[in-house]
Amino acid sequence: MTIVRWDPFRDFGFTAANTWVPPVDIFQSGEHELVLKAELPEMSREDIDITVENATLTISGEKKPSGDVKEEQFHHIERRYGAFRRSFSLPQTVDTAKVSAEYKHGVLTVRLPLREEAKPRQIKVDVAA
Repeated sequence: MTIVRWDPFRDFGFTAANTWVPPVDIFQSGEHELVLKAELPEMSREDIDITVENATLTISGEKKPSGDVKEEQFHHIERRYGAFRRSFSLPQTVDTAKVSAEYKHGVLTVRLPLREEAKPRQIKVDVAA
């Protein structure tokens, strides 16, 4: 008997069997940048590609199974492997020339700084007496 991981969305066509999509968080860090964090465990930097083109950030790569264990040796597999591609539309306020990324402890962090004109500024109002 084969044990299959239950996916409630599989029957609706949202995910294909054996498809791996890394989870991503996107949040604003202060008033100066957006931050994207993606969980990419057991991947090397060489297996991850990041591109910014036409206000779209694309993260792609491939998570490969360890070569230590042969497929016929497995009794149960829940972790997903394979190629992935995620694209995100960037707001016009992001300065795409200054995007940076780092990969540490299985987490990819992409920093998306905001343009100077998009940053809020405080204007002092003089009151005439």
